Amino acid sequence: MTVKVRFGERELLLQNRRKQRLQQLNEIRHSHNMRLLVSVLIALTFLVMGVIGYMVNSVFGAMFSNGNESSSEGLLYPRESETREVKRLDGMWNFVRSDSNNPSQGLREKWFSDDLSKFKPTIQLPVPSSYNDLTEDASLRDHVGTVWYDRKFFVPKSWGSQEQRVFVRFGSVHYDSIVWINGVQVAKHEIGHLPFEADISTELKYGAENRITVLCDNVLLQVTVPQGKVLNQPVDGGVELVQTYTFDFFNYAGIHRSVMLYTVPRVFIRDVAVSTDLVDDEGHIYYNVKSNLNFNNHGLQATVKIFDKNGTVVATDSTAGSELKGVVLVKNVKPWWPYLMHEEPGYLYDMEVTLEGKSNEASEPLGDIYDVYRLKVGIRTLEWNNTSLLINGRPIYFRGFGRHEDSDLRGKGLDYALLTKDFNLLKWVGANAYRTSHYPYSEESMQFADEHGIMIIDECPSVDTENYSQILLEKHKSSIEQLIHRDRNHPSVVMWSIANEPRTGLFAADAYFEAVAKYTKQLDPTRPVTAAIAVGVNDDRAAKHLDIVSFNRYNGWYSNSGKLNMITNRVVEEAQSWNSKHNKPVLMSEYGADTMEGLHMLPAYIWSEDYQSQVFSRHFRAFDSLRKQHFFIGEFVWNFADFKTAQTYTRVGGNKKGIFTRNRQPKAAAYLLRQRYHALAEELDKSALPDDLFLYAAEKKDSSQTAKIEL
Repeated sequence: MTVKVRFGERELLLQNRRKQRLQQLNEIRHSHNMRLLVSVLIALTFLVMGVIGYMVNSVFGAMFSNGNESSSEGLLYPRESETREVKRLDGMWNFVRSDSNNPSQGLREKWFSDDLSKFKPTIQLPVPSSYNDLTEDASLRDHVGTVWYDRKFFVPKSWGSQEQRVFVRFGSVHYDSIVWINGVQVAKHEIGHLPFEADISTELKYGAENRITVLCDNVLLQVTVPQGKVLNQPVDGGVELVQTYTFDFFNYAGIHRSVMLYTVPRVFIRDVAVSTDLVDDEGHIYYNVKSNLNFNNHGLQATVKIFDKNGTVVATDSTAGSELKGVVLVKNVKPWWPYLMHEEPGYLYDMEVTLEGKSNEASEPLGDIYDVYRLKVGIRTLEWNNTSLLINGRPIYFRGFGRHEDSDLRGKGLDYALLTKDFNLLKWVGANAYRTSHYPYSEESMQFADEHGIMIIDECPSVDTENYSQILLEKHKSSIEQLIHRDRNHPSVVMWSIANEPRTGLFAADAYFEAVAKYTKQLDPTRPVTAAIAVGVNDDRAAKHLDIVSFNRYNGWYSNSGKLNMITNRVVEEAQSWNSKHNKPVLMSEYGADTMEGLHMLPAYIWSEDYQSQVFSRHFRAFDSLRKQHFFIGEFVWNFADFKTAQTYTRVGGNKKGIFTRNRQPKAAAYLLRQRYHALAEELDKSALPDDLFLYAAEKKDSSQTAKIEL
């Protein structure tokens, strides 16, 4: 009995061993198979990564070619005429701030359905203006999330005619907005600094009181233009939302530009696009008029008249058909010239467009006049090559600024008094250009630039772009499309800037900016494309897609702070490197130094007015050296005036790099820059020096000799 048990145990042991061996063999076989699989997967991973790396451009290119881009319609600047009326809704509006931790409360409770005061206590704030600096409440200044505006207004009974329509138009609401008329949603728009409008004919009460309600959301995320992040951070007594962003200006919010109502006839001029050319002493104005009937223009005719500054008709043209296109020929033309390049800079003609019924026979008079719209037109040519940018055949050298729409109290709110002062100062200092850093400026400022002959590098609101994505790309392109649609008729606009200081060292930047640049050139092939690049020339992946290279560099400030002897050569060498690598014109789009008004130190010391002047002088030497090499086309000081930024220990009340204070008073560098800019204009454009450019110091021995200016 004992033997049998032992034998059974041995058999059982052998069976267990066989099972263990089989299990081990299976495990070895599985392990081997897994190693093979892992090896294959690794190989495939590297292969896929290589393919992805190779195909990224194609992927982003496909985004560009898929037709996801938006297309703006209409949006002509509201102007009164025989057929149009304009009513401004600027003034005092009722205002409510939402709870940052409950930003959608107003939508859920339908605050748009009645007066805001029925839901929450309101205060009154002006429109246009940023809301941030108008009270003594820090929580409103730093508010993150939604705010609400409303006001009442009357519409004349005469506007209710079946023969006309009524639009509401906003110049800018930052950043995201929804608009209701009498409780009915009529518009939604994302991206600040750009206009939007809506047909509200059926929502209005004619000959009665109406209510307009606006929701404004200032939140910036990684898929907005510009980008930002919102953090939920603990504070004393709870938590709060904190908006962060890397760009160096304050995220002002609100209804920043005028709100207008305007009427149009039942059949009206929806859009007018203009381009110009010069042939000897003859100006060519190419026009494309669109009616609200789109291409169903049977029975319509567009007549275009051109008036000079004296009100004299100098040219006419008419066209009919599915496309209302044509060209007007202006004899003995007066071209549009930049400031100080001509004795009559910024010459503008008045263009009158009339949409009327077309007669059946040439001998019959025209039918009814449907609509009349007028706009200013400057006639000029614009060309560029690998060394120069030319206006009317003459090479341009930019004497410019980076700027901001920024002032005390009103923030980014439209202010005609401020516009007037700023353009007077631009001309006083001898500038001929500025960049709309870092977003589109008001339409009114563009009109000022046309009138004064100030050239504009027109920049979209993409600043410090990173974390590239398809969603961001589509919004980026939308911002550019809206900008070009708005500003294409302005002669002052000589370049499109598609970004400021994007992270172009990142791998994805190559395909991303190839798509953006291609799209911009597709929309407007008549102007060069640039971007203000802060990445070093050897790391950048975007400049190859641009027509003109612009670079920002702060030698003597962020780099080698306080070292005045480390500026001139570095500027020269970097500009040469950009040109050598890309064989394109180069300009310096930012340089400068923060300066506390009234601080003087001898020898020059960082933050003093003396140091800012010395930094400028060292750059001037570099620029003059570069000008002799015939590829360097301009210099742009950062900044025109001091401006507000987010709170940080590196900013004393904001960015102080302006040559003017925030209330537009000159620092010492303003006088130095004025001497340089006017001297350059005398040398390059043969303009006369202002009588007050230099203060009297001593009698000259030879009155025929002018004082030497060392630049």
